[in-house]
Amino acid sequence: MRPDLLKMKEIALIYLDRSGGLQKFVDDCKLYNGDSKQSCAVFRFLILVNPADIIELDAVLGNYVLHEPVKATKIFQSVCFTAVKTLSLVQQLQTEAQMNIVLKLTHLPSLPSYVLSLCKFPFDYTTQRFYIVEGIVVAMTTVTKYTQGARFVCSDEACQFSEGFQYVRVHIPGATESATLRNDFVCSLCTSPLREDMKYRVLGDKQVVELIDNKAISAFQGFSTNKIHLRFQSFTVFLRDELSNKMKIGNRYKVIGIPVCMQNSLQETLCLEANSVHCPNITGPYCISEKFKYLLSLTSKSYWKFTAVLANSFASQVLPPGIYNNLKLAILLSLVQTTDRDDTTGYVDLLVMTNDSLILERVMNYSLCLVPRGIRHIPSSDVFPTVSKDKHGTGTASIQANSALLAKGGICFIGELSSHKKDKLEQLQSVLENRATTIYIPGKKYGEDTDQQVTLPIHTSFWSFIDMDFSSSKKHVQKDNLLIGQMDLNSVSANLIDAFGLLIHCSETPLCNPILPVSNLIFKKAIQPEEADDVMQQQFTTQDYEEFLAFSRNLHVEFCPEAESMIHGYYLASRRVRTHSMIGSNLSAAALKILIALSEAHAKLSLRTKVLEEDVLIAVLLFESSLTLKQGEKGGIIKKKHLVSHALENILGDWADQAHSDGVSGASVFCVAPNAVFPFEFNSEDSLNQRDAYLKQCHLQLIQFIATYGPATHVLSNED
Repeated sequence: MRPDLLKMKEIALIYLDRSGGLQKFVDDCKLYNGDSKQSCAVFRFLILVNPADIIELDAVLGNYVLHEPVKATKIFQSVCFTAVKTLSLVQQLQTEAQMNIVLKLTHLPSLPSYVLSLCKFPFDYTTQRFYIVEGIVVAMTTVTKYTQGARFVCSDEACQFSEGFQYVRVHIPGATESATLRNDFVCSLCTSPLREDMKYRVLGDKQVVELIDNKAISAFQGFSTNKIHLRFQSFTVFLRDELSNKMKIGNRYKVIGIPVCMQNSLQETLCLEANSVHCPNITGPYCISEKFKYLLSLTSKSYWKFTAVLANSFASQVLPPGIYNNLKLAILLSLVQTTDRDDTTGYVDLLVMTNDSLILERVMNYSLCLVPRGIRHIPSSDVFPTVSKDKHGTGTASIQANSALLAKGGICFIGELSSHKKDKLEQLQSVLENRATTIYIPGKKYGEDTDQQVTLPIHTSFWSFIDMDFSSSKKHVQKDNLLIGQMDLNSVSANLIDAFGLLIHCSETPLCNPILPVSNLIFKKAIQPEEADDVMQQQFTTQDYEEFLAFSRNLHVEFCPEAESMIHGYYLASRRVRTHSMIGSNLSAAALKILIALSEAHAKLSLRTKVLEEDVLIAVLLFESSLTLKQGEKGGIIKKKHLVSHALENILGDWADQAHSDGVSGASVFCVAPNAVFPFEFNSEDSLNQRDAYLKQCHLQLIQFIATYGPATHVLSNED
């Protein structure tokens, strides 16, 4: 034996002893000495290897582990076989060839040469060494079987190798089924053909996964400030044995493995044989920009000014400040409720009614780019997961992520709602209600004995809109001067509309036509593209909002007792008010989840870790306005305070008379204006103060409403 090889074996033994790997190996050997009397041809062991620790002991062995893993595996295999024979750990083990040693790397050096980028060419797949790949799972097959190891014997019974375990084949990274089980092996002793002993064949689990680079998400976003053009394609990863089902579709992973070139029909496909799978540590910025810190200090005495200014100046690159403030606040609340973590959070789904779909799509496409997983659904593809046949020759079912799972933890903007077919809208309604989708896999079609049903969780918030111009033109409906709650929504089912958390009507008063400000913005940018449009745009850029959302969306918030009491009190009081003798309450149990999500989102947007009563108030106002749009005038407890038509005044008068006849005090009825969150135009600091005074009155009115209709819940006002 060469002296350097003997030294590396000694180093490998020392490493196993110091790292605890030797004791783990001994414990694993005991599993093969159980009560099972069945003989084994292959004994598989996992050895956890830290490359940094091995390099400290011996640089040559460390180089073998990182750059020549096949040779490093042989060294550890020899050491483990010696340990088995010396300590008599496995009685059935006869030859070293029976040992299938798999080195599991904990990490790779943080150097560019070890990163295999999915968007850079050419790939270096000629050297079979370890690389690390980071990407998002976009497709995944069902688990199938592959040959992990097999025993061959000489076909000549007179040969001494017609028995025993001299010829054992085990799977190596990149090998196909035909490479492991060939029929052209010959005996090294008598040159007779070898035949497989089928009763000793060992099968393992295999799964094929497709990844895309994280940067590829930008190709699915409707708006991007990134000027760099890159080429994207999916990348195939093979998961075997203990790694099967380790990855979830739509999640982001770091995969350490060996790149191999696989032959598929007439094409060669570059793949990765996975060695270990890790979830990356995603950390956002630890602070916000100085501009937002300064704004926060200026508005520190108010609970609502900070978020009001955020909404007013939001998306000023595509929309002039001051219009669609309700929509922009709702978008910010939905964005801040997205998360990079796997834990479920409250979802804020938006359905918007608009007469100008062009402006709306500009704002929503812009907003998608502010979070890592903002996806603009492509009409030619499917929103939810589908099943197709695997293209790598296995013939098994492959689940494709599509837009909903690709936007996991983020936003999926599906465009105009009525453009989708009826069955897709029914599926969307089911997902919004259950946050999961079930796909059916027929067994006969994909080579399985039985049919399968796979349920996939959908951790995504959905945005959509209804074009009122398009709906009205189809039915020749006059859309001018429609009362709130009387919009034509017959093109979409009421249950689907109710499944969305918030329904928002993008309507500006006649004195504030959004077309002229947008036109002025476009002309000004065309003439003076570098000049800021106003003070707010000079203050806050797209990057400022991106960093702000990255910080605020990762805040962990909790309800204070007063806010929790208020939100439950309002929910119980609302159910009591909206209860009908025939059909019961028209307020679903999901309403409480929506209120909690909106309250948490407003607290995050205010950069607070405690949800206060003031956050609950904003949630209630948005929810009441949405409920009125969904169920009509009698679905919400609403009193329109601005631009009230004579007909609406008569309706409100009838309500007041009805409430008085029922013995209900008018002061106890919770009256909400259609634009309750933004009742005034922002043109000075006085308008912000005026809004604060108005919201304080709404707060007191909400407390009175809860005290009247929710006697089991006691809420104290600030004065109390």
